[in-house]
Amino acid sequence: MAKRPLRTPSERVFLVVVDETEELHVALRYASNRAKATGGRVALFYVIEPSGFGHWIAVEDLMEKEMRLQAEETLKKYSDVVMEMSGQMPALYIREGNRLDALLGLLDEEPSISILVLAAGTGKGGPGPLISALAGKLNKRLHVPLTIVPGSLSDEEIDGLT
Repeated sequence: MAKRPLRTPSERVFLVVVDETEELHVALRYASNRAKATGGRVALFYVIEPSGFGHWIAVEDLMEKEMRLQAEETLKKYSDVVMEMSGQMPALYIREGNRLDALLGLLDEEPSISILVLAAGTGKGGPGPLISALAGKLNKRLHVPLTIVPGSLSDEEIDGLT
């Protein structure tokens, strides 16, 4: 793995993985507040996972186009939220494949990303698959700090922390 250059505080990029979880808002608010307070920026990452219709090429092509459009619409929606909270337009990344592999690939490829922000799940299923994997045996593959924000925090609690 190549050594990444050191970053100054004005170059901090807080990466948030956009998904359909309830705790996404917590990660967005935390990252946006930290970016605003430190002169940094938020980056949003969306993964289009494989459809599994490989044996019907025409159907798969149509599904991939629809999933790409959905990814772009979702990122637009959350970009507006980040813009409102941080005062700055976020960087946007869309990748296809397995979410964990795509995330690790982006972190390897993009030296501007300096902090990964994830909110922990609040249900019985534990903190979530990304947190479990990255805080577990895959932590050796991370070369940026992982900030895990409790998913149960209120907006006021997040604001008080940031």
